[in-house]
Amino acid sequence: FQVKSENRKTIWNTEEVPEGSEFDDTWDPREQPEYQILFKQCVGTEDVFFGMSRKDPSTACCEDVVIKIKLPETKYSDITLDIQDKVLDLRTPKKKLLLHLPYPVDSKNGKARFLSEEETLEVTLRVSRMFDFINF
Repeated sequence: FQVKSENRKTIWNTEEVPEGSEFDDTWDPREQPEYQILFKQCVGTEDVFFGMSRKDPSTACCEDVVIKIKLPETKYSDITLDIQDKVLDLRTPKKKLLLHLPYPVDSKNGKARFLSEEETLEVTLRVSRMFDFINF
């Protein structure tokens, strides 16, 4: 048995710590908001009527993931949002959401919009899979 560690005093390897665990503070008293995860797919007539592409209705063929988060009594300026490749971290004065995403995403090119009349934050993130060039 051989330990692969640069420093023998370390008790864990950095690869063993899951991404996003630095945000996970269980002692935070803020409640988790209601949220919904939806998958979005660009489909044209060649997909629907002719079946010319390999797309199917499964999440494996979806290009985007949309997260809708209900934030009642919240102003847009009170929202702090941090997106990592596999983690969404949202904080407001009353709510906190740490969400491990179902697929890795392109964290640099997402879109977020706050629908004030619905009191909902809608975050759209592009899914980044290794072999998307095969599917699309």
